[in-house]
Amino acid sequence: MNPACISEEDHNLFQRAMSGVRPIRGSGNGAARPLGNGEAPPPPLLRRRNEDEENFLAQGHAELINAQATLSFRRNGVQHGVFRHLKQGGYEIEAVLDLRPLRTEQARRELYRFIRDCLRQDVRLALVKHGRGGRLGDKPAVIKSQVARWLPQFPEVIAFHSARRWHGGVSAVYVMLQKSENRRELTRLRLGLISGKPVA
Repeated sequence: MNPACISEEDHNLFQRAMSGVRPIRGSGNGAARPLGNGEAPPPPLLRRRNEDEENFLAQGHAELINAQATLSFRRNGVQHGVFRHLKQGGYEIEAVLDLRPLRTEQARRELYRFIRDCLRQDVRLALVKHGRGGRLGDKPAVIKSQVARWLPQFPEVIAFHSARRWHGGVSAVYVMLQKSENRRELTRLRLGLISGKPVA
């Protein structure tokens, strides 16, 4: 519409409607700018590339283990009673990862991401479903063998053991993660080991 054709009344209405509205200051290149003080999240492809570069889990073939084998691992310092309770399925499962439908490289990526997420969220006990090689365990247990190799490569994984029957048996594994500093402090508070602070 030609501005000359706008009546004075319409012009005044427009000015009142637009009062307080500030023009957007562009950067000159037409690119969108993140709002606020935070950085815009990286696009999914870049985020996955960054994760792949950080992923230290071994690649290639792993030595195959028997599909019916029990996986068991305990680092020095983990008390026998704690490990026994883990083997018995006595701890609450806080997170679950199902690797059974995945190929090896996909499983490697997902396990790395899962453990990192668990650590960020202070998860202590997770269940990883790796399968056992075919529905009847009559095929090579490729993912199970890889999981048995990968889990000890996380310094924060302090123990793991094949699950009890009701959690998947030898098709899954309990994974115990190192306690975060926040959780250690809460434990000390409960035990009254921090002087000058009330015990919950």
